[in-house]
Amino acid sequence: MKIKLQNILPGILLLAACLPVRAQQTKILTAEKHNEYGLIYTLPVTALDVEVVAEREVRKSGRYYQYAKKYMGTDKVVKEDAEIWTVKSVRVRPYGIPDPDARYLMQLKPGAVTYIGVDADGMLLSINKSPDVRETEPPVVPQNEGERIGDNEYLQYVDEDFIASQSSAKQAQMLAENLMEIRDAKISLTRGTAETMPTDGKQLEIMLNSLAHQEAALTAAFLGNTTKETVVRNFTFVPAENGRKTLFRLSNFNGFVGADDYTGAPVYVSVNITNEGTLPVDSKGEEKKLPKDAVAYCVPGAAEIEISYQGKTLWSGEVELAQFGVVFGLNPSVFTDKKEPSYAVFDPATGALKEIGTVRDEE
Repeated sequence: MKIKLQNILPGILLLAACLPVRAQQTKILTAEKHNEYGLIYTLPVTALDVEVVAEREVRKSGRYYQYAKKYMGTDKVVKEDAEIWTVKSVRVRPYGIPDPDARYLMQLKPGAVTYIGVDADGMLLSINKSPDVRETEPPVVPQNEGERIGDNEYLQYVDEDFIASQSSAKQAQMLAENLMEIRDAKISLTRGTAETMPTDGKQLEIMLNSLAHQEAALTAAFLGNTTKETVVRNFTFVPAENGRKTLFRLSNFNGFVGADDYTGAPVYVSVNITNEGTLPVDSKGEEKKLPKDAVAYCVPGAAEIEISYQGKTLWSGEVELAQFGVVFGLNPSVFTDKKEPSYAVFDPATGALKEIGTVRDEE
């Protein structure tokens, strides 16, 4: 029995946050006196979880980059501060969200042993069979490359003469001398020839790490410093019609920004409907009629989905979608038959019928 049905196709929903990794929450509903022997369930609208992995590269110029060739032997330096964002990968996962205007009632009689499995939002997952518990795919773990060094961190390792000097050339010379001393100290510790050697391996590790950080800070004063980090964001998109929309924008100033923030370049999501679900037909090729008080399910349609950025396709694929299909139903008597009841399993993302058989065969 249909409580209420209205085809609602939500627009774009954006969520700039990572979705939690958790098991699908499910529950079993049985016909009892308190629910007047009626089991209520909901059909889904298919949403897309778009996981975007981007790389944020931060470049910081060195204060003495013009002396790098003389003291460091290279002119490959960072001359200007910059921040660059690049999309590295995109992953799309379809999942169901409940359509509050597509709720149905499976009316049973007292004593019926028929039960249904639903998710936490009441979407139908199974009949006369425990629903499968599915783990969501693990998210991408952010990673960092390069040591983070403060803009003027080298000043922690200079003396009063350096501070008093008004000549950048002289300061560069003193930094280069300090750098050579640090490298010599590292070599001495490594070879065991330092005047004061650490008492154990842990102390040696601490001393070497400290010298390495000092070396990196002084080197950055000449060559500059580049760090990279992985940033992951999830966006929810509910396809509603053919066409292209801006999913979000990517800015070299602020990274991920909203679709209406024109400081960033747009990342588009395009929808091209490839299949509109049709009702099943009988042996004569005629559409089957909906059984009385049918147990409703979706016959999904499909669409080509493309995620693109700056003229490059980041992800594309055909996805089954409940909202581009039609609703049909199963005869409820097959599930209440006392001698040979049937079971059914439904796709949680589309509401489609995935499997049907007899409970006896499943045991």
